[in-house]
Amino acid sequence: MRKPKPSGLHEGNHVKMVNCYEAEKYPDKVWTVRSEPWEVCGSEVVLLEGKSGGFDTSCLQKIKF
Repeated sequence: MRKPKPSGLHEGNHVKMVNCYEAEKYPDKVWTVRSEPWEVCGSEVVLLEGKSGGFDTSCLQKIKF
């Protein structure tokens, strides 16, 4: 099994969802990462403020203000 490519995301980063269903549902929402990444079933995930459960980092784009 391949390990996911590290996202470089860290707690406190701001991100937007991309290339997934949720990105269409929340097109302009800026999320705050509330955990360090961890691996689940071969995917790297993080917790996002206001969202329950881990979210796949491959569908997140880090943004700067």
